[in-house]
Amino acid sequence: MSASRRSGTTDELGPDEPERDGPDGSAGGSEGSAGGSDLLAALLDGMDAALCAFDGDGVVTHWNREAERILGWTAAEAVGRQGFAGWAVREADAEEVEGRLMSAMEAPGRQVHEFALLTKDGGRVLVRTQSAAVRGPDGKPAGVYCAFSEVHAQIDLERSIALSEALFEDASWGVVLVDADLRPAVVNAHAARALGIGRTSVLGRPLGELLAQGVEELESALTHVLAEGAPPAPAEIWVSVRTPDGERRRCWRCGFVRLASPLAEEPVPLGVGWLFQDMTEAKQAEQEAAMLRFRTNQLHRAARAAAECEDPAEAATVHLDFALAGFADHALIDRVAGGAVADQAAGDETADPVRLVRVAVTPSGAPGPSWLGGEAGLPVRYAEGHPALQCVARAGSVRADAGDLPPQRAREWAVARQWPADAVHVLCAVLRSRGRTLGVVTFLRGSGRTAFGRGDAVYAEDVAVRIASALDLAGAVGGE
Repeated sequence: MSASRRSGTTDELGPDEPERDGPDGSAGGSEGSAGGSDLLAALLDGMDAALCAFDGDGVVTHWNREAERILGWTAAEAVGRQGFAGWAVREADAEEVEGRLMSAMEAPGRQVHEFALLTKDGGRVLVRTQSAAVRGPDGKPAGVYCAFSEVHAQIDLERSIALSEALFEDASWGVVLVDADLRPAVVNAHAARALGIGRTSVLGRPLGELLAQGVEELESALTHVLAEGAPPAPAEIWVSVRTPDGERRRCWRCGFVRLASPLAEEPVPLGVGWLFQDMTEAKQAEQEAAMLRFRTNQLHRAARAAAECEDPAEAATVHLDFALAGFADHALIDRVAGGAVADQAAGDETADPVRLVRVAVTPSGAPGPSWLGGEAGLPVRYAEGHPALQCVARAGSVRADAGDLPPQRAREWAVARQWPADAVHVLCAVLRSRGRTLGVVTFLRGSGRTAFGRGDAVYAEDVAVRIASALDLAGAVGGE
């Protein structure tokens, strides 16, 4: 605790200053002097840096609590001593150290030095000092003040500042400082590019204005961090970013840290530090690799199961059932009526139009094996230009889509083409064997799935080759 200046002792503010006369010539303002001294004591004791001051003769006049904490010398032990020699500095170093400190009286601005001080228990502490001259009423140097801190603490502070500046300028991942209201307060250049907006334009805006999808998941994560602290591992969040070219689906691997004020006695959340990296390409490659492994495994399992079927037509449905898992919601097989079509006949405009007979279909209700049919040989009522007929004519895959039709119109679109009512995405693959077209296999997806892509068409063609081989074998066996 500070010794009371009124008691006549010297405290960390330094020795008593001469009283100043009041307006009536008496020694006045003792109350004001005491109040000013208390205020100065409070200011000095509240400083994070250690502070000491010397008069023009090098006598210690001020010594605050942080200086006492670092070196162990109390204000009563320090104030009034002549320099640092013999107590705060080794005798061999005293002249050099005091020369550096007192040289600030004649030098403009502040001077920065590093040297070792002695603690009360005999240890040594490397400190970094900033010293500057104290001017008297006449403007001439009257002493020196010196603020110092342990070098490692100063270096830690500088590193923290340098790290913060580097993160918000040169980092190769997105860094966003989100305030307690879940609005961006600071954004680095990488994050601004990822969000498709300028660094200043994003500040203070709700996340819902920056992202089209994924906002709820992101805000939930930020709220959790504010309440509970940082999660133990990064989180992968899928978002849709609004850009001038439309929405882009992105996968961000996010890390979160809660920011608290170091100046408060109890942690006061200032916001959340949100760091993220775009993992879209890697995630898509990972998903595609997993899908390829699964589909390859399904083809292998289907081949082994089909090999055990005595009826080749049943083997065709086995291939269809295995292909359906994870690929489509419905599937059906149409065979060319009257036998296979040679390539010359398929391209002959004078030949009779091709008709297709449905020979297998997956159940549209409860899951189960495909149904065989088509014994009557009745052709399906496909209108001209139907995707299945186009597939036969081209001897290649055909994709169709309901587009943006309303649900009722989409149902009418599917029913009119002899498909299940919930189908909105369609892929037809031709059944080819021995240079002839045997029919078409059609895969259908509902509105809950994405449209068929090029990779899906390759897989469907692979399945179609196996189904065509089974059907060709079934025809040969039946002919025998």
